[in-house]
Amino acid sequence: MPTPDLVTAELTLTGRITTASNATFLGSIGDVVVVYKPIAGESPLWDFPQGTLAQREVAAYLVSQALGWGVVPHTWLRDGPLGEGMVQLWQEQDPAQDAVNLVAAEQMPETGWKQVLQGRDENGQIVALVHEDTPALRRMAVFDVVVNNADRKGDHILAMADGHRHGVDHGLTFHRDHKLRTVLWGWLGEDLTAEELDGIDRVSEGLDGELGRILADLLSAEEIAALAARCDRLRLAGQFPAPSGEMSAVPWPLF
Repeated sequence: MPTPDLVTAELTLTGRITTASNATFLGSIGDVVVVYKPIAGESPLWDFPQGTLAQREVAAYLVSQALGWGVVPHTWLRDGPLGEGMVQLWQEQDPAQDAVNLVAAEQMPETGWKQVLQGRDENGQIVALVHEDTPALRRMAVFDVVVNNADRKGDHILAMADGHRHGVDHGLTFHRDHKLRTVLWGWLGEDLTAEELDGIDRVSEGLDGELGRILADLLSAEEIAALAARCDRLRLAGQFPAPSGEMSAVPWPLF
């Protein structure tokens, strides 16, 4: 959990991230750089309850911690210049790395990458959506299944210089209905590793204890029950799931 200073010290806005669909600001708490998303700046959605996205972001961080993989940067709720909202530690990604990319189909790398889909660009050329084949990104894909992430775009993956991969922007998570939309479909049907299965077990066990008690202040009882059911199904299957339902399996735009 955040230190008292990060909760109570003054949060100063230093800029606005204009590419975000909800009001999103860059700020600082002392010398700590943070992202701040006030609840008052959330755009209404037809399929998610209004005013709940900040809580879902915090819930995603807590599940990430339970998994033990550090997928989501430190995230918490606190008051700010525009009211209560989600605050998250800023992460400086490596501009030389791309965990997800669009490449010409004939230039698809032979090793180290997974192809998700093909399409045509504005010039009619066939391009492929690809992502790296790394343990760090696999863990993020498992996390997305567990939290039912409806919006895993390529730009929501931060490639860090040390090889770690952070996932951000988790407001569209934990819906009780199936909503999984992601660009990370490259391991479809592959067996989960022992490490991945252990992480799922930690979440399941946590839901019967402290994790479940904390999440009860952030999510509905139905959403927590659906989270537990997803863990059980994923653990039983032991494989990365395939897309299901009639909705798109990938978010739009992809980045």
